[in-house]
Amino acid sequence: MKASSIAIAALGMAVCGFVSPNASAQTLTQSFAAAYNNNPDLNFARSQLREVDENIAIARSGNRPELLATISQTLQTTRTAATPSTGSRSSPTVLGARITQPLFRGFQTRNSIRAAESAVRAQSQSLQNTEQNVLLNTASAFFDVIQNRQVVELRRSDVSFLAAQVSAAQDRFEVGEGTRTDVSQAEARQAQAESFLNIAIAELETSEATYRQFTGLKAGNLRNDIKEERYIPQTLQAAIASGQNLHPAILATLYDADTASFQVATLEGQFLPTLSLVGEAQTTLNPGLGVSQRDQASVSLDLTIPIYQGGRVSAQVRQAKEALGTARIQVDITRDQVRQFTVSSWAQYQAAVRSIQTSRTGVFAAQLALQGVIEEQRVGQRTTLDVLDSQSDVVAAQLTLVAAERDRDVAAYTLLSAMGHLNAARLSLPVAIYQPEEHTDAVRDKWYGLRTPDGR
Repeated sequence: MKASSIAIAALGMAVCGFVSPNASAQTLTQSFAAAYNNNPDLNFARSQLREVDENIAIARSGNRPELLATISQTLQTTRTAATPSTGSRSSPTVLGARITQPLFRGFQTRNSIRAAESAVRAQSQSLQNTEQNVLLNTASAFFDVIQNRQVVELRRSDVSFLAAQVSAAQDRFEVGEGTRTDVSQAEARQAQAESFLNIAIAELETSEATYRQFTGLKAGNLRNDIKEERYIPQTLQAAIASGQNLHPAILATLYDADTASFQVATLEGQFLPTLSLVGEAQTTLNPGLGVSQRDQASVSLDLTIPIYQGGRVSAQVRQAKEALGTARIQVDITRDQVRQFTVSSWAQYQAAVRSIQTSRTGVFAAQLALQGVIEEQRVGQRTTLDVLDSQSDVVAAQLTLVAAERDRDVAAYTLLSAMGHLNAARLSLPVAIYQPEEHTDAVRDKWYGLRTPDGR
């Protein structure tokens, strides 16, 4: 019964998921928090949003005055051809200042500001989408490590079981109760099991490296401490509705369409007149002449009326309208993609839940069958090959159960992502939630300064 005991131990490890009550367990919540704080993809997306924030300040500068100062130094030489000839030389210095205050720019500034603000909202939703992707990848890597560790343990148990079968076959052969064929069959299955074990170890190392890539942590004793079921809606229709209303990818495309609409209006404003208030002051210093200093100042209203711009602006408006049409089409495409993503995730989750129940039954039945075959072999009613085949059935059933448990957990978080619910706030992660509007507000009305709000 040694081989039977090994198989029962392997079954227990598979069903229990190799989770022991350990206070130092590395939880899924901790993994999510580490990814949220450290993942470079997420930090990259936050940096991109801060870059886009500056477009609001750039657009608002269209309403602000511009002040220029000029200094010119001129060397002048004059000569009169006469009898006698005369000439003079002077070196005037001209100091000037000019201030221009836009009063009306064909609504270009207003629409540019609206376009910039809409672009910031779109980029903010893209950040949310990146956050969802990072957390989903973290969950997948987390459960991949758990699954691959279970697979490695199952493969090791299988190798131990087959080693016992090889030893038993050799003992029977030595006493004349078995054949060399029985020994060879057992050795062949053992060699195959060792090969599968090596592959499983390689896959485990790969999954642990992936986990570290997303979280920055070395995989420890992983334990899932989140009840995903409480986040799953009761019906597919509810999941679809949530995804259509909340998914950040859809919201980002809606804001992109708004941005494109404001850009059309901005370009159309170039056909309208512009009005500016201009103030100039100038001082000329020329000690070489009789008048050593001359001051002058002026204030004027400059009205510019565009008549023909070579067709450039017209082409830009048409191009912007096509871009607006493209953005609106992208909204429909993204909605369809999210809907398909939601339905697929829902189906995979439901299938995995049902598969777990049937897989547990299959493991139990395969284990009982193995025990029976081993007993029948003892009384000569079964061969070594029958035992090996029955053990193979047990391992296959255990691997199916492990895969189904992993698929259920990953499908649950995939469904949450499709619904737009996979983020740090909804999961109540123990992290300081990134507030992108703080940077937006800090730079929105910034009139000058080269340092970023964080001091760079």
